Amino acid sequence: MAYPISVTPYSGNPASPAYSGVFIPTLWSSKVVEKFYDATVIAAIANTDYAGEIKNQGDKVTIRTKPTLAINDYEATQAITVERPSSSVVELNIDKGKYFAAVLDDVMEVQADLNLLSMWADDASEQLKIKIDHDVLRTIAGGVDAANAGAAAGAISGNIDLGVTGSPLTLVPRGAAVGEVEVIDAILRMGQCLDEQNIPETGRWIVLPAWACSMIKRSELRDASLTGDGATMLRNGRLGMIDRFTVYASNLLPNGVADSLAAGEFNIFAGHSHGLTFASQMTKMETLRAETTFGTVMRGLQVYGSQVIDGTAIVSSIVKAA
Repeated sequence: MAYPISVTPYSGNPASPAYSGVFIPTLWSSKVVEKFYDATVIAAIANTDYAGEIKNQGDKVTIRTKPTLAINDYEATQAITVERPSSSVVELNIDKGKYFAAVLDDVMEVQADLNLLSMWADDASEQLKIKIDHDVLRTIAGGVDAANAGAAAGAISGNIDLGVTGSPLTLVPRGAAVGEVEVIDAILRMGQCLDEQNIPETGRWIVLPAWACSMIKRSELRDASLTGDGATMLRNGRLGMIDRFTVYASNLLPNGVADSLAAGEFNIFAGHSHGLTFASQMTKMETLRAETTFGTVMRGLQVYGSQVIDGTAIVSSIVKAA
């Protein structure tokens, strides 16, 4: 004998699949959405000769410089003047640090199918580079030689306009009108400043914002015959070298009111790696059990310092887009 089965309709929350008779499993992908980071340039434009000498934040590296000897006229009957050369010193202070700290709860670790700590460490390393890059770029202008910046730059000529805040160089790709400067002309001006300071031609660099790099691709150099490349910049997308400069693009250059400039203004730099030194060390990287919860804490500390050790080897210019 069959007995009837009574089914009572569910009268609760219809949006809850667990009680509505419909089971919808949640699937987690083993792939993580790719994350993109700002390009960093300090490692390419600065020398790191003293990075191995630091241990902790607060360290100081004393850098000796070559003395300049006096050259005098000589006559056979005169007594010569003997000098005692002394080297001036530059101090590189490792006075800054950046850290990260994150906790992975035990429950979350058990349920995860990814190595979350490893993924977080990778992200932290990229974020540290970006923060440090931005910080170092903001300090370069203060160490630039007076002849390598401003509206009357040039150690010999004294008439090279590199722009000042409030009156920047207004850049255009080509065909500059009154009050405008072609982007290539601006680069040539910075190169001339380095030439007048007797800075070596090899090893020079220039850092530009993305919009200025785009202007270069639309400038006269878009013609492959002018650059010597097999294809125009518009086809291969590469900037390469311009006027002995290796060109780097960065979105981390000082700009706008947050960096003591007018809105729309950018501070761009060119120079030689001899002029800027940078030292950094990951002094702490550790995992430990959390005190206030059941989980694992991962934390890291990176200390660093930078110094313009030769202001004649760095050029600063204030620009804006037309």
